[in-house]
Amino acid sequence: MAMRPLPPLTAARPEEILLPVKPWFIVFTLVLALLLNLLPARGLWQAMRPDLLALVLLYWCIQQPRFVGVGGAWILGLVMDVADANVFGQHALAYAVRAYAAEFFHRRVLRFPLWAQAIQVAMLLASCQALVLLVRVFSGAAGVGWSYFLASLTGAFLWPPASVLLQWPQRPPSALEP
Repeated sequence: MAMRPLPPLTAARPEEILLPVKPWFIVFTLVLALLLNLLPARGLWQAMRPDLLALVLLYWCIQQPRFVGVGGAWILGLVMDVADANVFGQHALAYAVRAYAAEFFHRRVLRFPLWAQAIQVAMLLASCQALVLLVRVFSGAAGVGWSYFLASLTGAFLWPPASVLLQWPQRPPSALEP
């Protein structure tokens, strides 16, 4: 019995038909992103570290809006608030707004190549980061500098490779050539 070749680790072409996504894979990637968010960071990496849960949640809201939506984003945001010991509801609000925007713009975003999607993702990440900052300021936290928004740029740079990796299990195996 011959093994089927693995799909290439590149972005799917527009004419390529993808396999249906497995719900367990969506849950696995969201839990993994949550755990990676909780890893400690210091210095410059702390300022540049993107919200991986927000990035993966944004990917699934754009790619699979029927499976992942505003309710799931709200619940994951509450989990992130409890795990991060922040103002209760700030991540939930930001994730829910981000999920709504992703569902609203998902057809538009998918029409562009990955590098152009990254620009739109940067805007979504930065706007929701501003919303979290607004909640923090209203709750009495000190202001932050411009470096607070570096995480949005890092998330935008991670969008193309994250999209390729998250899409990889859905790609059909390459056909054997004679």
